[in-house]
Amino acid sequence: MSRELIRLDHIGKSFAGVNALKDISLTLHSGKIYCLVGENGSGKSTLIKVIAGIHQPDSGEIAFHGKVLHQFHPIEAIRQGIQVIYQDLSLFPNLTVAENLAINHLISRKRHWVWRREVRKIAVDALRKIKANLNLDARLGTLPVADRQLIAIARALLQNARLIIMDEPTTALTRNEVNILQGVIRNLKEDGISILFVSHKIDEVMEIGEHIIILRNGEKVVDRATTDLDRSSVVQAMTGRDVKPKGITFPRVAQGAPALLKVESLSCAGLFCDVSFELRVGEIVGITGLLGSGRTGLALSLFGICPANSGTLTLEGVPLKVNRIRDALANGIAYVPEDRLTEGLFLTRSIGENIAVRIVDSLVSRIHLLDHQAIQSRIREWVARLKIRASSTNLPVSSLSGGNQQRAVLARWLASNPRVLILNGPTAGIDVGSKAEIHEIVRDLAKSGIGILVISDDIPELLEVCHRILLMKRGRIAAEFERPSITEARLSEILVSA
Repeated sequence: MSRELIRLDHIGKSFAGVNALKDISLTLHSGKIYCLVGENGSGKSTLIKVIAGIHQPDSGEIAFHGKVLHQFHPIEAIRQGIQVIYQDLSLFPNLTVAENLAINHLISRKRHWVWRREVRKIAVDALRKIKANLNLDARLGTLPVADRQLIAIARALLQNARLIIMDEPTTALTRNEVNILQGVIRNLKEDGISILFVSHKIDEVMEIGEHIIILRNGEKVVDRATTDLDRSSVVQAMTGRDVKPKGITFPRVAQGAPALLKVESLSCAGLFCDVSFELRVGEIVGITGLLGSGRTGLALSLFGICPANSGTLTLEGVPLKVNRIRDALANGIAYVPEDRLTEGLFLTRSIGENIAVRIVDSLVSRIHLLDHQAIQSRIREWVARLKIRASSTNLPVSSLSGGNQQRAVLARWLASNPRVLILNGPTAGIDVGSKAEIHEIVRDLAKSGIGILVISDDIPELLEVCHRILLMKRGRIAAEFERPSITEARLSEILVSA
């Protein structure tokens, strides 16, 4: 029987009078894979930070190997073998693979001189622990996310990790890369290392986890073996309600519906080549493919970030040139980027300012001053329409949960009445309840006549909302599927082999 690694007894934590954690008790044992799930705002991040010593609990006790620690800080967590790999991985993009792996090891030993041979030896030993083969001299910033994830794990092992907490580790990974990561996690388990895998992706949780812990509104509602649960029971426990896929009722868009956007032989050097398709009024078209297939490059080109070198665009029958972002905006083309934190939001600004920034120029009074009353009215309108949950629109947008941040980005673009809406990874890193609500918003937008492109490798999502799905491979459209004619299993098989 595996021994007790860490025990939390009746942990409570509040911020400004709001209970983030309420009476949480749980025990993690050595050599087991635990999954921590819950909606945004459920308390997952707070619990991680309590285990890592970043937040001190207001009540309760934490014990390692049966010994209660009354003063528990990050350095003590590291001494106890706790390592957290956050979503940003906390690596140095300007350093090499070897330097990233060795830096913490050298700093902890207070070295004043660094010998290249020692750095390489540390790096080789670290990668050997996870059976990874990477170029030690490659700059980290040039590597794909999957390789960076492996480097973060290897670096954690150099600190004698006994529990590795992985916060949303598969958000930017393809299916093949997820499989590789899962293999590494299973190997770590065999070496007696415990994993706390934090994710919104229920299917991955069911695949990798031996034990599932579910939080809802700061309380632990499930703490059971994975074999005792199924997908629907996990979703119900997370949300407190049944969240069932609604799907599209076919046919939703008639074949004779007018073409809203027509793309013909569009090419952009280094990104994609000879792409042709049509987007009809009120239609949702999915575009998928592996990383590097050209799917994001196509989206950036349609929005004017990476102008096409050749080919033509037609919007409602009128020839269109999109050589810069301003051209796209002037013609009603909106783009919601995949990374809402770095590309989609002004994090230090208020929720209201983030929503109004696209329309503020159109809301001026007769004397050419900003009409603040009209601005506030439009902000309230979109907060209500998209059900953005916030006590005040004057709060910074960074205070919102992931799902509500995504709604804020959508509200900004929808307030400008777009004709074409491009959504790149619209529900990346969002919990299952918010995901279902955003899918419903997308369907309603299509019903209103907006043409929508959904860029994603989340196959269930594409099947849930799209009328048609285009598969890109090596910068070209390799196949097209009408939604009723393709299954999840078949599309997954085609995508992996692409």
